[in-house]
Amino acid sequence: MAAHKCYAMTATTALTAQNTKGVLDVYPIPSDFVIKQIDACITDIGVEVVMVATTGAQLLPDAAVSHLRNLVLPLTTILTPNIPEAQLLLQNAGIDAPEITSVHDIIAVARKLQALGPSYVLVKGGHLPLTSDLKISATPTDRTNVVDVLHDGEEATVFSTNFSSSKNTHGTGCSLAYMSKQASQQVPQTLAMETDRSVTSIPWR
Repeated sequence: MAAHKCYAMTATTALTAQNTKGVLDVYPIPSDFVIKQIDACITDIGVEVVMVATTGAQLLPDAAVSHLRNLVLPLTTILTPNIPEAQLLLQNAGIDAPEITSVHDIIAVARKLQALGPSYVLVKGGHLPLTSDLKISATPTDRTNVVDVLHDGEEATVFSTNFSSSKNTHGTGCSLAYMSKQASQQVPQTLAMETDRSVTSIPWR
Protein backbone atom coordinates (compact mmCIF):
# COMPACT_ATOMS: atom_id res chain seq x y z
CA MET A 1 0.00 0.00 0.00
CA ALA A 2 2.80 2.41 0.81
CA ALA A 3 4.08 2.02 -2.74
CA HIS A 4 0.67 3.22 -3.92
CA LYS A 5 0.69 6.17 -1.49
CA CYS A 6 -2.16 4.68 0.53
CA TYR A 7 -2.53 4.18 4.27
CA ALA A 8 -4.80 1.55 5.84
CA MET A 9 -6.79 1.94 9.03
CA THR A 10 -8.64 -1.04 10.46
CA ALA A 11 -11.37 -1.94 12.92
CA THR A 12 -10.98 -5.45 14.26
CA THR A 13 -14.34 -7.18 14.58
CA ALA A 14 -13.18 -10.65 15.65
CA LEU A 15 -10.15 -12.51 16.92
CA THR A 16 -9.35 -15.96 15.57
CA ALA A 17 -7.48 -18.94 16.93
CA GLN A 18 -5.93 -20.31 13.76
CA ASN A 19 -2.91 -21.93 12.22
CA THR A 20 -1.91 -23.03 8.73
CA LYS A 21 -4.48 -25.86 8.87
CA GLY A 22 -7.55 -23.76 9.55
CA VAL A 23 -9.60 -21.60 11.91
CA LEU A 24 -10.15 -23.28 15.29
CA ASP A 25 -12.38 -20.68 16.92
CA VAL A 26 -13.69 -17.12 16.46
CA TYR A 27 -14.21 -14.54 19.23
CA PRO A 28 -16.38 -11.55 18.18
CA ILE A 29 -15.14 -8.24 19.60
CA PRO A 30 -17.79 -6.45 21.73
CA SER A 31 -19.73 -4.07 19.48
CA ASP A 32 -19.14 -0.99 21.63
CA PHE A 33 -15.39 -1.37 21.17
CA VAL A 34 -15.77 -1.95 17.43
CA ILE A 35 -17.71 1.33 17.26
CA LYS A 36 -14.86 3.13 19.02
CA GLN A 37 -12.39 1.76 16.46
CA ILE A 38 -14.57 2.86 13.56
CA ASP A 39 -15.09 6.30 15.08
CA ALA A 40 -11.31 6.67 15.27
CA CYS A 41 -10.87 6.29 11.51
CA ILE A 42 -14.31 7.07 10.05
CA THR A 43 -12.99 9.88 7.89
CA ASP A 44 -10.90 7.40 5.88
CA ILE A 45 -13.53 4.78 5.17
CA GLY A 46 -12.76 1.94 2.83
CA VAL A 47 -14.28 -1.54 3.12
CA GLU A 48 -12.28 -4.76 3.22
CA VAL A 49 -14.30 -6.94 5.56
CA VAL A 50 -12.94 -10.44 6.00
CA MET A 51 -16.09 -12.56 6.33
CA VAL A 52 -15.02 -16.00 5.06
CA ALA A 53 -11.57 -17.50 5.54
CA THR A 54 -9.74 -19.34 2.78
CA THR A 55 -10.62 -22.58 4.60
CA GLY A 56 -14.34 -21.75 4.24
CA ALA A 57 -14.90 -20.79 7.88
CA GLN A 58 -17.40 -17.94 8.34
CA LEU A 59 -15.74 -15.28 10.50
CA LEU A 60 -18.59 -12.77 10.73
CA PRO A 61 -21.90 -13.68 12.49
CA ASP A 62 -25.05 -13.52 10.36
CA ALA A 63 -26.40 -10.53 12.28
CA ALA A 64 -23.20 -8.62 11.61
CA VAL A 65 -23.39 -9.51 7.91
CA SER A 66 -26.89 -8.00 7.83
CA HIS A 67 -25.70 -4.78 9.47
CA LEU A 68 -22.78 -4.59 7.05
CA ARG A 69 -25.11 -5.03 4.08
CA ASN A 70 -27.71 -2.54 5.22
CA LEU A 71 -25.58 0.18 6.81
CA VAL A 72 -22.13 0.05 5.25
CA LEU A 73 -22.54 -1.05 1.63
CA PRO A 74 -24.59 2.02 0.63
CA LEU A 75 -21.66 4.21 1.82
CA THR A 76 -18.95 2.16 0.15
CA THR A 77 -16.85 3.30 -2.79
CA ILE A 78 -15.43 -0.12 -3.63
CA LEU A 79 -16.40 -3.46 -2.09
CA THR A 80 -13.81 -6.22 -2.50
CA PRO A 81 -15.20 -9.64 -1.51
CA ASN A 82 -13.81 -12.99 -2.52
CA ILE A 83 -16.28 -15.40 -4.12
CA PRO A 84 -17.48 -17.07 -0.86
CA GLU A 85 -17.98 -13.64 0.76
CA ALA A 86 -19.87 -12.35 -2.28
CA GLN A 87 -22.19 -15.35 -2.18
CA LEU A 88 -22.70 -14.92 1.58
CA LEU A 89 -23.75 -11.28 1.14
CA LEU A 90 -26.25 -12.18 -1.58
CA GLN A 91 -27.70 -15.04 0.44
CA ASN A 92 -28.03 -12.71 3.45
CA ALA A 93 -30.01 -10.30 1.26
CA GLY A 94 -32.30 -13.09 0.08
CA ILE A 95 -30.88 -12.88 -3.44
CA ASP A 96 -30.08 -15.97 -5.47
CA ALA A 97 -26.33 -16.57 -5.51
CA PRO A 98 -25.56 -18.64 -8.60
CA GLU A 99 -23.26 -21.61 -8.42
CA ILE A 100 -20.02 -20.60 -10.11
CA THR A 101 -19.42 -22.57 -13.30
CA SER A 102 -17.72 -19.89 -15.40
CA VAL A 103 -16.63 -16.27 -15.48
CA HIS A 104 -20.20 -15.33 -16.52
CA ASP A 105 -21.46 -16.41 -13.10
CA ILE A 106 -18.82 -14.27 -11.35
CA ILE A 107 -19.96 -11.30 -13.45
CA ALA A 108 -23.57 -11.97 -12.40
CA VAL A 109 -22.56 -12.05 -8.72
CA ALA A 110 -20.65 -8.77 -9.07
CA ARG A 111 -23.63 -7.09 -10.79
CA LYS A 112 -26.06 -8.20 -8.07
CA LEU A 113 -23.72 -7.03 -5.31
CA GLN A 114 -23.24 -3.62 -6.91
CA ALA A 115 -27.01 -3.17 -6.84
CA LEU A 116 -26.85 -3.33 -3.03
CA GLY A 117 -25.15 0.07 -2.90
CA PRO A 118 -21.38 0.17 -3.52
CA SER A 119 -20.13 2.37 -6.37
CA TYR A 120 -17.84 -0.45 -7.48
CA VAL A 121 -17.62 -4.14 -6.69
CA LEU A 122 -14.45 -6.14 -7.24
CA VAL A 123 -15.08 -9.88 -6.88
CA LYS A 124 -11.74 -11.57 -6.28
CA GLY A 125 -11.43 -14.94 -7.96
CA GLY A 126 -8.30 -16.32 -6.34
CA HIS A 127 -10.32 -18.98 -4.49
CA LEU A 128 -11.54 -20.50 -7.75
CA PRO A 129 -8.96 -20.97 -10.55
CA LEU A 130 -10.54 -21.45 -13.98
CA THR A 131 -9.63 -23.16 -17.24
CA SER A 132 -8.20 -21.40 -20.28
CA ASP A 133 -11.76 -20.76 -21.55
CA LEU A 134 -12.68 -19.31 -18.12
CA LYS A 135 -14.85 -22.17 -16.93
CA ILE A 136 -14.62 -24.08 -13.67
CA SER A 137 -11.84 -26.66 -13.74
CA ALA A 138 -12.59 -30.36 -13.43
CA THR A 139 -9.05 -31.34 -12.39
CA PRO A 140 -6.06 -29.50 -10.90
CA THR A 141 -4.22 -29.78 -14.22
CA ASP A 142 -6.98 -27.72 -15.90
CA ARG A 143 -6.35 -24.71 -13.65
CA THR A 144 -4.72 -22.11 -15.86
CA ASN A 145 -6.35 -18.74 -15.10
CA VAL A 146 -7.42 -16.59 -12.17
CA VAL A 147 -9.95 -13.84 -12.80
CA ASP A 148 -11.15 -10.82 -10.85
CA VAL A 149 -14.31 -9.02 -11.95
CA LEU A 150 -14.91 -5.29 -11.50
CA HIS A 151 -18.48 -4.00 -11.89
CA ASP A 152 -19.63 -0.38 -11.81
CA GLY A 153 -23.35 -0.99 -12.29
CA GLU A 154 -23.22 -0.57 -16.06
CA GLU A 155 -20.43 -2.77 -17.28
CA ALA A 156 -18.06 -5.44 -16.05
CA THR A 157 -14.31 -5.55 -16.59
CA VAL A 158 -12.64 -8.97 -16.35
CA PHE A 159 -8.99 -9.14 -15.30
CA SER A 160 -7.36 -12.49 -16.06
CA THR A 161 -3.86 -13.70 -15.13
CA ASN A 162 -2.08 -17.02 -15.19
CA PHE A 163 -2.75 -19.31 -12.24
CA SER A 164 0.33 -20.03 -10.11
CA SER A 165 0.15 -23.09 -7.88
CA SER A 166 1.40 -22.04 -4.45
CA LYS A 167 0.62 -22.58 -0.78
CA ASN A 168 1.94 -19.12 0.07
CA THR A 169 -1.12 -17.05 -0.86
CA HIS A 170 -2.17 -15.87 2.61
CA GLY A 171 -2.87 -12.15 2.45
CA THR A 172 -2.83 -11.72 -1.33
CA GLY A 173 -6.57 -11.03 -1.47
CA CYS A 174 -6.33 -8.39 1.23
CA SER A 175 -3.33 -6.82 -0.51
CA LEU A 176 -5.27 -6.56 -3.77
CA ALA A 177 -8.29 -5.14 -1.97
CA TYR A 178 -6.29 -2.50 -0.13
CA MET A 179 -4.41 -1.37 -3.22
CA SER A 180 -7.63 -1.08 -5.19
CA LYS A 181 -8.47 1.86 -2.92
CA GLN A 182 -6.52 3.97 -5.42
CA ALA A 183 -10.00 5.00 -6.57
CA SER A 184 -9.93 7.50 -3.73
CA GLN A 185 -6.95 9.17 -5.42
CA GLN A 186 -8.91 9.89 -8.62
CA VAL A 187 -7.11 7.14 -10.56
CA PRO A 188 -9.42 5.49 -13.12
CA GLN A 189 -10.53 2.28 -11.45
CA THR A 190 -9.62 -0.06 -14.31
CA LEU A 191 -6.12 1.47 -14.51
CA ALA A 192 -5.68 1.08 -10.77
CA MET A 193 -6.73 -2.55 -11.00
CA GLU A 194 -4.24 -3.34 -13.76
CA THR A 195 -1.45 -1.88 -11.63
CA ASP A 196 -2.54 -3.66 -8.46
CA ARG A 197 -2.88 -7.07 -10.06
CA SER A 198 0.62 -6.81 -11.53
CA VAL A 199 1.84 -6.80 -7.93
CA THR A 200 -0.39 -9.50 -6.44
CA SER A 201 -0.10 -11.90 -9.38
CA ILE A 202 3.65 -12.39 -8.83
CA PRO A 203 4.04 -16.15 -8.18
CA TRP A 204 5.15 -16.22 -4.56
CA ARG A 205 7.01 -19.44 -3.75
